[in-house]
Amino acid sequence: MAQVRRDTTIVLKAITGLQFDQPRLVIKPNTRLRLVLHNTDDMAHNLVLTKPNSRLRVVEFALALGERGPKLDHVPPMPEVLAHTRTVDPGNADTLTVTLTEGAYPYVCTYPGHGSIMYGVLYVVDNAKRLPPLDADPNVPNRSGSEDHAHHAQKAPDHPYSVQLPAVYRTFMPDCSPAAIAVGLPAVGTGPEQSYCWDAGTCRLRYAWAGGFVDNGEQWEGKGQRLTKIVGDIYYREQTEFPFQTAAGKPKPDVRFRGYRLVNRYPEFQYSIGAVTVRELIKPVAKGRGLIRTFTFDKLTEPLTFAVADDGMRYQTSLGPVTKGSVRIPAGTRQFTVTMSTL
Repeated sequence: MAQVRRDTTIVLKAITGLQFDQPRLVIKPNTRLRLVLHNTDDMAHNLVLTKPNSRLRVVEFALALGERGPKLDHVPPMPEVLAHTRTVDPGNADTLTVTLTEGAYPYVCTYPGHGSIMYGVLYVVDNAKRLPPLDADPNVPNRSGSEDHAHHAQKAPDHPYSVQLPAVYRTFMPDCSPAAIAVGLPAVGTGPEQSYCWDAGTCRLRYAWAGGFVDNGEQWEGKGQRLTKIVGDIYYREQTEFPFQTAAGKPKPDVRFRGYRLVNRYPEFQYSIGAVTVRELIKPVAKGRGLIRTFTFDKLTEPLTFAVADDGMRYQTSLGPVTKGSVRIPAGTRQFTVTMSTL
């Protein structure tokens, strides 16, 4: 006998503190679900329903959308996304409709900076009694009312899940434009774990630090109004306004951010300097504290210079030594590498 299709509507609210009011939903298989996102918060959110075990992958690809994000409602076009709403402004609502077979389907807000903590799970099962208790469910955020959780929340944990490095956060960082990107790097060789802040607003590296990544606890609790905390010690700050310069006498070129892609989980930033497209990939050195910055150019028809400050760092480049604070990049160069390390 064929199953009888059921129709149901569930209203899911986005509430203060980067949360959905219901971290877990349960319906029966073959149900036509109308899922309404009602945004009662004071910041924008969306609702993305993913295939089982796909939430983190979808969030990662959403972060990589860069400047395409708003046009796509911060939803990456990928098969792991089953359905989604548009970006919903405060006080508004939007709806998605699906019919699903048995399984555990994550739902998440992929608005930049929200996806790592604002999520839940939709169970499609015949027997809800088989589900784990809510406070022991690994598919939902830890928001139980237990004393242990209350103590955990007071400590403002760094992350709501175990972080896999390299890691990329679109967040609000100190001493940076609102378009900050924090990147945590794995330790390689004998070097420590390192991190850096890249400014998508000005298309440049801002600073780097060693000894940890970031603590987003206060920012999440403050609804994005507070800055993310740096965990570790800053060992480098970029002191040039923009490292690439055109020939003397030419006006400063127009610099625009074009997004980034992930290369083995490392972000490769893309931006334009006038008519030239640049891709920048940053990795840690294998010994001590420092970074290897690899720049790839598309159609470099005129020479550029790359400037560095007298900041106590050691610089080596693929085009030879730094002379009088800069190195010349000839026209036609396809790739250029700068290795910077502490003395």
